[in-house]
Amino acid sequence: MNPKVHVSLDVHNVEDSVRFYSTLFGTQPTKLKSGYAKFDLEQPAINLTMQEKKHCCLQGLSHMGIRVDSNEQVLAYRQRLEAAGIPILEEKEVVCCHALQDKIWAEDPSGYRWEVYVFKGDVEEAESTRSAAAEKVCACQ
Repeated sequence: MNPKVHVSLDVHNVEDSVRFYSTLFGTQPTKLKSGYAKFDLEQPAINLTMQEKKHCCLQGLSHMGIRVDSNEQVLAYRQRLEAAGIPILEEKEVVCCHALQDKIWAEDPSGYRWEVYVFKGDVEEAESTRSAAAEKVCACQ
């Protein structure tokens, strides 16, 4: 699998959003849970997730990411970002968005959050307990 862009949206209503994106993409979500949906598509090549946020103001864009095939690829991104002086937050064996992942997080100069992650498998729970630093950047809360 080639690296794929990941976009995560905070939405008012997952069911309404699934209807819209199912029509837009011409397919059903690859994962659908209470308050969560994922479209992992080859055409267009995108990993689009959405999580319902009823009790807060929506910012729309939760975060963006790049899904890679291996921890070695995550490490290569980390090394490149750190060499440029960009702070990194690393998470290992973390459950986020109903998936087990290893990942790093970085913010661009405008504060947009990016994750680079390797997907390790589906899980039933939405997320695991996180550190205060991770809470700041993880959008799957």
